[in-house]
Amino acid sequence: MLVDFTHDHDGERLSGVYGGEPSEGTAVVLHGAGNGSMERLLPLVEEFVAHGCRGIAFDFSGHGESTGKLEQLSLRRRLEQAVAVIDAYAGAVGPLVLVGFSMSGQTVADLVRHFGSRVAAIGMCAPAVYTAEAWDVPFGDGSGRFSRLIRRPDSWRESPALGVLRAYEGRAVLAVPGTDAVIPAAVTESVQDALAARAQYTRFDLPDAQHRLGSWFRDNGDDRRAFVEAVLTGLDDRGWSATRTWVAEQLGHGRTVTDARLLSGGWSSQMRRLTVDDGTDLVQRTFVQPFFRRHGPGLLSREASVLALLAGQDGIPAPALVAVDATAEHCDHPTSLMSALPGRVRVDEGDLDRRLDLLAAQLVRIHAVLPDERPRAYQAWTSPDRVRAPGGRLWERAVDVIRRSPPPYEGCFLHRDFHPGNVLFTGTGPGLRITGVVDWVETSWGPADLDVAHCSTALALLHGPAYGLGFRERYEAQGGRELAEGPDHLYWQLLDALHYCPDAAKPAGPWRELGRDDLTPEVLGARLEAYVDGLLQRYG
Repeated sequence: MLVDFTHDHDGERLSGVYGGEPSEGTAVVLHGAGNGSMERLLPLVEEFVAHGCRGIAFDFSGHGESTGKLEQLSLRRRLEQAVAVIDAYAGAVGPLVLVGFSMSGQTVADLVRHFGSRVAAIGMCAPAVYTAEAWDVPFGDGSGRFSRLIRRPDSWRESPALGVLRAYEGRAVLAVPGTDAVIPAAVTESVQDALAARAQYTRFDLPDAQHRLGSWFRDNGDDRRAFVEAVLTGLDDRGWSATRTWVAEQLGHGRTVTDARLLSGGWSSQMRRLTVDDGTDLVQRTFVQPFFRRHGPGLLSREASVLALLAGQDGIPAPALVAVDATAEHCDHPTSLMSALPGRVRVDEGDLDRRLDLLAAQLVRIHAVLPDERPRAYQAWTSPDRVRAPGGRLWERAVDVIRRSPPPYEGCFLHRDFHPGNVLFTGTGPGLRITGVVDWVETSWGPADLDVAHCSTALALLHGPAYGLGFRERYEAQGGRELAEGPDHLYWQLLDALHYCPDAAKPAGPWRELGRDDLTPEVLGARLEAYVDGLLQRYG
């Protein structure tokens, strides 16, 4: 049973409800903007109460039964009102479960920043995020400064909320309607990418629903119940209960994990360094993003077989496989466990020439591997029809190059995702060494040109077009395999480079986490264009 309350805050009276005991935490359910109110969310609050939570909902000022004027409300005041209600009705301790609809996606992110590790789980329902410029601006009547700011194209990309969600490590569920005429798909994708970086993330698709998910959950009890159960999964372990149990079983002999920390630099998967009580370090790879989770069984099974092959190879410092649950039969997500290697990823400018020569020599050794059984044939990561390049003659010429059939080639063993982000170094100067090559899930059989091209593109984005254009010569100087000439080599180079159109900045997120704040979208876009132009001039 829910009990009505009113709470005085900042000269206004906030109307709300609460119920239940906080044995499973306190769930705070927040409505969206416009004519939104807590009324349609009451069945969802009751569902959380039925699952052992204290449930709280209230009307922001200017909404529902609360006093105040909507045009005077702001994102900042929304946060302050939510904090006041939580402090009054959830107490000062105990885990918080935050659920936000539409505009309250921003408010949930603000609350995560405010309450920190106390937030054990979040549910984001068709969420919005907003530019920092709009945070303290009154909403007004729909034609004022707030509306102009949030309607500015791509202004949401500047939202600090995305950084907060990227750093969040608890349980996260993103509810996505099949049709959303309010929230752009790019916003939803960016929120998903942020949540998948560190959180125990699940996407909750509602293909028949539209933007007003509060109404959908009110009218569809099965979906409402399933959503609440998804949000509360493994709450004591912030959603990771199954994975932690599986890892403990793999250690055996009473061994326990004493420390776990996320590693920077990953994009397709979450990487954690686990320290065992005997001092051993392991690395846990987990596929959380829906695309990679869906393909996890194939990716992890392939990597497991490659790591077994490389265990007998000299000169290729790959990790040793400990265990794998490729189908997530036992874990929360497809997961593997492997040995930790010494060293760190280097994407800075120090020792750059020495590092690039070492990268080239390492790639030569990888291409010399002769497996008893060939891995799968390479897969192209783009095609002429999939490239979304900017307009202009340069890009038209580049796309025309890859319209032809692939050139003939002599195949070899490919890492297929070889670039500085997947290589570990120790030492400096003359003592600089490669101590690890990781991420073998894309291993393939194909032209050496393709591995050279992939590393070249990464170098062009990281350090400038000249470094990408010069990597072929470094590879050949280290005794690499014979590469194609002229238009044939250009085909392989552009097949890789055009994969980064139109958003060259997307893979740079991990690089920025490693300190490369200079790699702005503008810088990366200009470097990619100059690199493509250089390729066309050199090989076209």
